[in-house]
Amino acid sequence: MEPTTPPTRIPVPRDREDDYSNAAAAARRAFVTEHTGAKLDHVGSYSIDPATLPGNVEHFVGVAQVPIGLAGPLLVNGEHAQGEFYVPLATAEGTLVASYNRGMRLLHEAGGVTTTIMADHMQRAPSFIFPSARESRAFGEWLDENFDAIKAAAEETTSTGKLQEIERYSAGRILYTRFNYTTGDAAGQNLTGKATQAACRWIRANNDTIEHHFLESNFATDKKSSTINMLRTRGKRVVAEATIPNEILQRVMRSDSALMFRARQVSNLGGFMSGVNNNGAHSANGITAMFIATGQDAANVAESSAAYVYAELRDNGDYYFSITIPSLIVATYGGGTGLGTQRECLEMMDCYGTGKVGKLAEIVAATVLCGELSLGSAIVAEEWVDAHDAHGRNRP
Repeated sequence: MEPTTPPTRIPVPRDREDDYSNAAAAARRAFVTEHTGAKLDHVGSYSIDPATLPGNVEHFVGVAQVPIGLAGPLLVNGEHAQGEFYVPLATAEGTLVASYNRGMRLLHEAGGVTTTIMADHMQRAPSFIFPSARESRAFGEWLDENFDAIKAAAEETTSTGKLQEIERYSAGRILYTRFNYTTGDAAGQNLTGKATQAACRWIRANNDTIEHHFLESNFATDKKSSTINMLRTRGKRVVAEATIPNEILQRVMRSDSALMFRARQVSNLGGFMSGVNNNGAHSANGITAMFIATGQDAANVAESSAAYVYAELRDNGDYYFSITIPSLIVATYGGGTGLGTQRECLEMMDCYGTGKVGKLAEIVAATVLCGELSLGSAIVAEEWVDAHDAHGRNRP
């Protein structure tokens, strides 16, 4: 068979003088219409200033408009988030906002959601290769002896990042490490990358036993859920919990605590059998909707939606329910949080800017808890399908 000549590549047009302008965006939309026939009337309707977008997007053509619904009030008894909040949820899935809103009503009547941040780590995970396992073991001890100097080298690159510890995991002649940082109000993936690069340069300059190193060994499992991050934390480890009297469950949810607990036992077994990383119902729904609304990195839902649900049926019929989110990656500064609509959504929860990331993490976790109880109740009360038929995409 004769080799075929590949088609001529026609790149997306760029304006090398001013690529972040309305004119450059309009030229790219015209390019799309010329080459695909698609009209971009809605994509090209936006209030955002393209000049603010360097660092957020390339080849800007317009915006994806996602409807934002409002749920609340959400009552939170947190260490950072205290009081009532109205929560923006960006979604095109019918019934999602209504379901979270219903859960918020339930837990408001029950006295609110208690939230606690248990740990805070963002990491980069370099690996170091040695002639043999013995040098690898010795290097682990050397890291302990030189931690203060390594920490100083890393922190020279950042005003907010702080190196907390270096985890070590050996395999053959390779030592895998996890450099754990706190990162202030930023999510911190870029911060930790730059800081760890500086630390590795100091290490290589002061240790001649290393054959080679890689700045990231896939042990941070960035943008992927993993057992190690569920156990050791990536981002914020947040617990949201509440105790709901059976009377309120019956009145608000047309459900019952005993039946809810039985369904929870069945769900735990089903999750175990299927090998899921989350024995809850749908934490990704609320987290994704909040991430899109508030300018978070949506790909971090892969890690952030992992969760542990724990429930108890109390002797008096009350229902204790908690969700632990071990790898919640959120920011209130940097990234997409400063863009127009995203900043507004953060501001409506008083979560924009410095000193607010703990508050946002607690609000996200509390919202997830409300959604878990709402969907769980709908399944028990056999209202789930009917709700989607009446209000969701299944409607006639």
